[in-house]
Amino acid sequence: MSAPLRPRPAAQFGPATPRDRAVTGAPPSRLLTVGVVGAGRVGAVLGAALAAAGHRVVAVAGDSGASRARLALLLPEVPRSRVTSVARAATDLLLIAVPDDALAGVVADLAERKALHPGQVVAHTSGAHGLTVLSPAVAVGARPLALHPAMTFTGTPDDLPRLAGISYGVTAPAELRPLAVRLVADLGGVPEWVAESDRPLYHAALAHGANHLVTLVNEATDRLRDAGVARPEKVLAPLLRAALENALRLGDDALTGPVSRGDAGTVQRHLARLAATAPESVPAYLALARRTADRAIAAGRLRPVDAQSLLGVFADTAREVAA
Repeated sequence: MSAPLRPRPAAQFGPATPRDRAVTGAPPSRLLTVGVVGAGRVGAVLGAALAAAGHRVVAVAGDSGASRARLALLLPEVPRSRVTSVARAATDLLLIAVPDDALAGVVADLAERKALHPGQVVAHTSGAHGLTVLSPAVAVGARPLALHPAMTFTGTPDDLPRLAGISYGVTAPAELRPLAVRLVADLGGVPEWVAESDRPLYHAALAHGANHLVTLVNEATDRLRDAGVARPEKVLAPLLRAALENALRLGDDALTGPVSRGDAGTVQRHLARLAATAPESVPAYLALARRTADRAIAAGRLRPVDAQSLLGVFADTAREVAA
């Protein structure tokens, strides 16, 4: 069992300074009265970061045991209230940090209950959604903002220093762009402007890179255990860190391994042993190996003539999986 979490001082973000504003274009700071709906990992951490930047976080909604534990660590002075009460108290900024599929219902319910008011900024933290989901809020005079942190969260104080320098996928009407820049600067981040129509692609890219990376690492860890390795994390850590750094720096030129060399026999043995040991891993390995080959060929790392036997292995295995 892990050690119990203990409160620690919030990261020192502070309101945007004159130098920050010169770099980011953020307008002069005015402290905002903020409410947070959703005390999950993202909402609790961003609420704490806004408070550390000097904004007045007056209320938060979150009733689960996990939410209460996060708030005790991150926003111990902020009262918990019902969702509608939080929305009414957030006279300047209402931050809605709920799951993607719940967002539309929360916004519509708040508008229907007349908990929102003209001029109030209603922002959400969903990467998948833009401004359309906030249409019920706009209909009652609120101003919409999509503000998604490109970071993975634990929901603990350890997240606060990690916010420094991260990107935020921002979609905002033109008149709210200065405020969005200022909020992101106050959070210690950098805005990345994402068009409304591109939000699904933006979010798919982040999920593919981060969420699927976790799955991939855990798959590799499990297969090493199957191979008798007692501490797979020790084996993988330096290899994966180097691979990630090289990929971010070199792109497809970072590719190594049997697929990039066209070693069809090695890949065939991989697939055969996986089929015998962990057949559930075969489709994922096959899909990623085929995509790796496509990218290696396009980048000139693998000649098409050298890829023929490899592509044949992929085709044969795909037929076996489908049978």
